[in-house]
Amino acid sequence: MKVLVAHNAYQHAGGEDVVVRNETQLLRQHGHEVFEYLDDNCRIPELGNARLAIETMWSRRSYKRLSAVLTEFRPDVAHFHNTFPLISPSAYYAAKKHGAAVVQTLHNFRLLCVNALFLRNGRICEDCLGKNVAYPGVIHGCYRGSRTASAGVAAMVAMHRMVGTWTKAVDLYVALSEFGRSKFVQGGLPADKIVVKPNGLAEDPGQGAGDGNFALYAGRLSAEKGIGILLSAWSRIGRDLPLKIVGEGPASVEVQRACHEIAGVEWFGFQPRPRVLSLMKQAQFILIPSVCYENFPAVAVEAYATGTPVVASNIGSLPSIVDEGRTGLLFRPGDVEDLRAKALALASDPNRLAAMRRQARTEFETRYSPSASYPPLAEAYRRAIQAVKTGAPFEPASVLQ
Repeated sequence: MKVLVAHNAYQHAGGEDVVVRNETQLLRQHGHEVFEYLDDNCRIPELGNARLAIETMWSRRSYKRLSAVLTEFRPDVAHFHNTFPLISPSAYYAAKKHGAAVVQTLHNFRLLCVNALFLRNGRICEDCLGKNVAYPGVIHGCYRGSRTASAGVAAMVAMHRMVGTWTKAVDLYVALSEFGRSKFVQGGLPADKIVVKPNGLAEDPGQGAGDGNFALYAGRLSAEKGIGILLSAWSRIGRDLPLKIVGEGPASVEVQRACHEIAGVEWFGFQPRPRVLSLMKQAQFILIPSVCYENFPAVAVEAYATGTPVVASNIGSLPSIVDEGRTGLLFRPGDVEDLRAKALALASDPNRLAAMRRQARTEFETRYSPSASYPPLAEAYRRAIQAVKTGAPFEPASVLQ
């Protein structure tokens, strides 16, 4: 099978970028020929606002470049990850024109919410869910705090909803959890086109000993990831349980300041993946304190692979990833005291931690290891190809050509 993998990389690398690398590697390990079509948000400043708005709606550049690749490579499947904003939905039409089955992984909630998080003013918000036009998100400036920018995102989603892109140009959607799938069905995507395939790894990093006397946060430093909650909890924990933080993001300054003000908090900034995995292997547990709906954080899979339990917010897909009391603990979202209590209780119970380490590793081997991750991915491709063969002939929306 020949697979084209398309992804619009973020300015700050995150979980989606990790998943793309893992799945690409997994496909090659199983003998598939893979072509990577990549764009990068670092290119945004050179476009200007007006040009960016047009590219987000329909990128002629992506359509032309991708058409050339498709003519030469002739893939069976075109698997899209992030297309926002530079690749754009025009890429689906290029793929369909050249006969490829189109698969789209739903890494975030962009098709349902202009900021892709279902979050406003630090609280869960579903005001735009199910609406043909996400006007509440525009009114509140939910994307980058700008009504203009929010209107651009809302217009892109609404226009492609109107011309049938989301229902006709994509043969199969991959949701990362049942929670995510349920939201997309509520939002209007066809239920029979959405399968669930959790994130996994292409390589087994091996189990760690968990012999470091610290907890670990590894990921994007931003408000929706619960960084403020995490730091508030550690202002009450301090040196009783040191906290190591890895990553960068909008809250980097806040984290840097906390290192000077809160005893026991240490920030490492961005670190290469081998270093992050090394810290995971030593950590007693990792923390996912998100206040938004997490779809499926890649860091949870990496933690389980190293045999490290997860302490996470009881929100979004996290309750389906963290088996309470077996592979980790859940705390009430945004509840600083509950996080503090759960973290200290687990750290002070070495027997429980040891049992959780064994169960976390078993969870990885059963659900997220390379051998467990490949079959559902291959099955998704098979279903998408079959849908092309048995479905009605594809007619591109002429308004976009």
